[in-house]
Amino acid sequence: MTIRSLFTTPLYQADLGNPALLTQLRDAVRDLASEDRAGRMWSKEKGYRGYTSYASLNDLPRRDPRFADLARLLDKHVAAFARACAFDLAGRRLKLDSLWVNVLKPGGAHSGHIHPHSVVSGTLYVETPPGAGAIRFEDPRLPLLMAAPPRNEDAPEERRTFVTIAPEPGTILLWESWLRHEVLPSSARTERVSISFNYRW
Repeated sequence: MTIRSLFTTPLYQADLGNPALLTQLRDAVRDLASEDRAGRMWSKEKGYRGYTSYASLNDLPRRDPRFADLARLLDKHVAAFARACAFDLAGRRLKLDSLWVNVLKPGGAHSGHIHPHSVVSGTLYVETPPGAGAIRFEDPRLPLLMAAPPRNEDAPEERRTFVTIAPEPGTILLWESWLRHEVLPSSARTERVSISFNYRW
């Protein structure tokens, strides 16, 4: 008998490998959180528990050389992920479309969502205190599993309906933008800091 795994969902995980840049990015995010009044107001209006530059600043790599350095590193990781996904990019490359920062306060979460109009999405984790909200990915077939029984608690990762990852500072995660994911509520005593981004073709 042969069991084959078809239509797998790839998730790329790597380390930034640059502690000095990680420290610089932490400072850059803190600077934005204190200076970006529009972002703070948007976060408050939308019920985001903390701060995000998602709707207020769309030029971080041009605005700040620390984010420009990050973008150059991310380009390499995304190119490696695109090769692993066997994308036929017709001689072109995926291009950074948007990059924003997130400062999530204790108790904060981010409900399930996808990233429309992009090909690859990801996050760099800058500060992840103990108990910080983990990221949880959802099996994209979930709407089709109408009569399927639940999975065993000890099911291998590739058979689970949800996979939860608690990243370390410096962890980069990349996934195809259609993959639904969420940030679980944080029980940490301090803020969770991350930088998220989208790449388009």
